[in-house]
Amino acid sequence: MNPLLARLIDIVRRSPTRLSGRGLLILAMSAVLMLALNHSARAERIKDLASVQGVRTNQLYGYGLIIGLDGSGDQTTQAPFTSQSLLTMLQQLGITLPAGVNPQLKNVAAVMVTAQLPAFVQPGQNIDVTVSSIGNAKSLRGGTLLLTPLKGADGNIYAMAQGNLIIGGAGASAAGSKVVINTLSAGRIPAGATVERAVPNNTLQFESIHLELKTTDFSTATQVAEAINRRNRVPAGEEPVAQAIDARVIKVKLPGSEKRVAFMSELENIDVAIGLPPAKVIVNARTGSVVMNQTVTLAPSAVAHGNLSVSISTTPMVSQPGPFSQGSTVVTEKADIQIKQDGAALMMIDGAAKLADVVKALNSLGATAQDLITILQALKAAGSLKAELEII
Repeated sequence: MNPLLARLIDIVRRSPTRLSGRGLLILAMSAVLMLALNHSARAERIKDLASVQGVRTNQLYGYGLIIGLDGSGDQTTQAPFTSQSLLTMLQQLGITLPAGVNPQLKNVAAVMVTAQLPAFVQPGQNIDVTVSSIGNAKSLRGGTLLLTPLKGADGNIYAMAQGNLIIGGAGASAAGSKVVINTLSAGRIPAGATVERAVPNNTLQFESIHLELKTTDFSTATQVAEAINRRNRVPAGEEPVAQAIDARVIKVKLPGSEKRVAFMSELENIDVAIGLPPAKVIVNARTGSVVMNQTVTLAPSAVAHGNLSVSISTTPMVSQPGPFSQGSTVVTEKADIQIKQDGAALMMIDGAAKLADVVKALNSLGATAQDLITILQALKAAGSLKAELEII
């Protein structure tokens, strides 16, 4: 049940006298108004709004070999590093090939292995890895990754990867034709790497932490700090638990070391009633996609929209010389150019305060996606579109 309704019901139960009909009507109207005001703001958890400074993933990478391919590996003449890597590995295993021998391999491929090392992960735990071909292998389907060390940016080894590769694509070729679904040159190995070294994380060792909002907003930062302080009240005169430093960072004091994990668990599940986001329209000029959020509004305006089309057609014509004129036959072309312009009627667009009304008004123009981009830009320039227009 909504907490506002529960509070009103509690008021009715505790009333010493029964409310009259007029009193009940006023109470019902108050409930509707309070629900309407509460609906204008949406509640989100702090874990969905912000992240803890210092608690992040670390990227790992490594170079390895995929074996066991069915003739779809690297062509060693075009990717010589594959055979060099294999020869180096064989030498480490005590196998030495005669000088000048360059094996022509078809079932081996050189790959790059990437992974993300989560925060607080410990040695012995498993993480997923992504394997991508760096040579000219046709497919990695059915391959097995050999033991590959994964390094961090500091050059230290943090995990070891090995296992059978899972490819999400499929392909077939015959008689010069080829059909490929998705990609065959990259895949994943679930739990394919074992962590060998942990990354030290001292986030909970300090007296306070910093929450970093995912979007810059002074109002959200203030509301997050107030929500934390309401949950963790301190005596008057003392410094509050949470304090907004700027539009992005909130400083939060931590309790004793034995209570910090439980405190963080409670902190990230606190609901924060945030306002509606700023009105924004995102336009992708390459694909013609237009996306707008629910706070976009439209002021009354008039739009004239018309299409201009140009069609050009050519007809070949043969010019035949007369008899005994010693001329030659000439082939010429006759061009026919037509220009058509549809009527650009002036259409009135009423003001709209809801997203559905805005979409309905723009659809009434009968414009294509590309035309809609131009119309939105014109509406923004005229001051009718009450939103930020971002073109990507």
